[in-house]
Amino acid sequence: MAIEGLASDFISSVYFIPLIVIITLWDFFWKAWGLWISAQRKEKIWFALILIINSAGILPIIYLWLRLWRKKTSDKKRRIVRY
Repeated sequence: MAIEGLASDFISSVYFIPLIVIITLWDFFWKAWGLWISAQRKEKIWFALILIINSAGILPIIYLWLRLWRKKTSDKKRRIVRY
């Protein structure tokens, strides 16, 4: 009973709607960016996974890290080694 009371109090509080809006915008930003990059790179499986799985931005962040940020850091290391 105590947990149900806390949940209903939180849902009816003034913080609930702004929290939902922030989470929605967060997810939309990461999902849109992940979909954009996967479509440009013609990676159909990643595009489908990001589109179908709602993960509050976690899956698109993992994808972007694997495809963009990790590649940039490895390219910088290669440049340093070459010179």
